[in-house]
Amino acid sequence: MPTVVVGGNARDVGKTSLICSLIAALPECSWTAVKITSHDHCKPASVWEESQAGQRTDTARFLAAGARRALLVTACDGKVPMAELRGAVGADDWLIFETNQVHSLHKPDVVLALIGSETTESKPSFEAMVRRADALVHAGSRLTLIRKDDPQPVFVLPDIHRITPELLIWMRARLNLSRSTG
Repeated sequence: MPTVVVGGNARDVGKTSLICSLIAALPECSWTAVKITSHDHCKPASVWEESQAGQRTDTARFLAAGARRALLVTACDGKVPMAELRGAVGADDWLIFETNQVHSLHKPDVVLALIGSETTESKPSFEAMVRRADALVHAGSRLTLIRKDDPQPVFVLPDIHRITPELLIWMRARLNLSRSTG
């Protein structure tokens, strides 16, 4: 099952918007979108499925963008409930995750590290995310946070709500999708 992971350097950098843009740009993939959120000292960890498309929650936005299913996973003390998540995902073919906890997931096919505002302090989990990233995505037009020696391709999205043709072509190639589909 093809798996995409989108993480970001901070809160509110546009991770959900980027995922919604990818879902809308690749409708033939029949996505199950999963948001993993961490809470310290919560019990128990859980997996919940969204049932209503809309704009009120991130999972509702995934459905509104065209995801077949949307799940919210609560990771307690940084531990993702993998058995419960596997059970909820079942035989779904196309998975897209919003999380920096890429180490919790088994060999994702594509890892995108979203870099937003320079004024926001980066999450500690983002450094590991960047090391695993297949590509860096920058929301905005200034590239000062991205070094020229970064080995990954860099995609600049002036509008986080729209995928550039370059990113779409790259994603299709990484996911072995024909350009004529979708």
